[in-house]
Amino acid sequence: MLDTANGTRERTVNGAPFRNFPAELDDQLRPFLGDLTEEVVRAIRTEIAEYARPMDDTYMHVVHRGVEQALEGFLARVADSETDWEDVKATYQRIGRGEADEGRSLDSFQAALRLGARVTWRRVTELVQADRLPPNVLVAFGEAMFLHLDEMAAATTAGYTEARLHTAGELQQRRSRLIDLLTADPPVSPEAIADLAHTAQWPVPREIAVVVSDDHGAGEGSRPIVPPEFLARFDGQPGIVVVPDPEGPGRERAISGALRGLRAALGPTVALDAGARSLRWARDALDLARRGTLPHTGLVRCTDHLSTLLLFRDEDLVAELARRHLGPLDTIRPPHRERLAETLLCWLSCARNASEVAQRLAVHPQTVRYRLRQLEEVFGDSLRDPSTQFEMQVALRATHLRRQGGE
Repeated sequence: MLDTANGTRERTVNGAPFRNFPAELDDQLRPFLGDLTEEVVRAIRTEIAEYARPMDDTYMHVVHRGVEQALEGFLARVADSETDWEDVKATYQRIGRGEADEGRSLDSFQAALRLGARVTWRRVTELVQADRLPPNVLVAFGEAMFLHLDEMAAATTAGYTEARLHTAGELQQRRSRLIDLLTADPPVSPEAIADLAHTAQWPVPREIAVVVSDDHGAGEGSRPIVPPEFLARFDGQPGIVVVPDPEGPGRERAISGALRGLRAALGPTVALDAGARSLRWARDALDLARRGTLPHTGLVRCTDHLSTLLLFRDEDLVAELARRHLGPLDTIRPPHRERLAETLLCWLSCARNASEVAQRLAVHPQTVRYRLRQLEEVFGDSLRDPSTQFEMQVALRATHLRRQGGE
């Protein structure tokens, strides 16, 4: 700050706005500060509905204090450009956080700031016209005032954004914890779910289904955008989505749309305390989709593949069935061995109807009969035992599905 020959003080705060004020300007303005504060508060209460709370003394005190600090902070900077701005900045950051905590937007507050600036500018102009203030201050005063306004607005927005992010982060943490409770095994109490659901702003449904998904296909750094009533967590593998009342209208379409382009599996619809089962089935289905045993693109619905999920629930057990009942096929060289296995599976599935087998396999009935004679030679009387037939069919079906998946 420099004293110049004409008695003005030259300063540079963010450039030119706070330059060339007369040294005595702050003293000239201060006697009008109280009336100006009341005039600004009155205008805000009259013209902005959000602030018209005459019966709320606490709220009106906050409004009055905010206007007062804004004007005090401005005069302090007029008096000395090196004045610490941090206190005023912190005040408006707190105001921003308060607006966020109240669940309001910043529209009304920003309107109040602009209104306050207009009232102040009009009042200062009147003082200049009445020769109460020197006329050469108007231009610099206007620039400085609107800079001050911008900085208050920026501080308020920063506090507001910080509070909103904090609230969103806390809400997401609660919702993530709620996913854990809903899929816990053993299940937690309904009271615990209801309490956390309330703080997570999630209406408790009657039923749920769990979806799991890979993130392959999503853009780098992106996450699927799911409807707000869904619970979702994509910070691990696989991603998890809890769908409330999944049998409701449009639910499946919403799931498919949100996870379009991703490999995903939808578990069965279950009661609120059985989320672990829906999650387990969905994970099993996603694993089989990755292997190619189930469709490896789009949304796989567990309820469409129950027998496959059952077959692969204990692969060691199915492998033991195959070793026990299909071992005789190992004596036959491929690819004839695969053709015989295919014919045997089809024959067992068609209630041992050779004509239907021929039609399904698109071969001549004589070819089917030839293969069946070979199978009788390989397996003997075991082909006539109903229990053996069933276990053979299970083992053959699992083998066929693995072969489809390229295993």
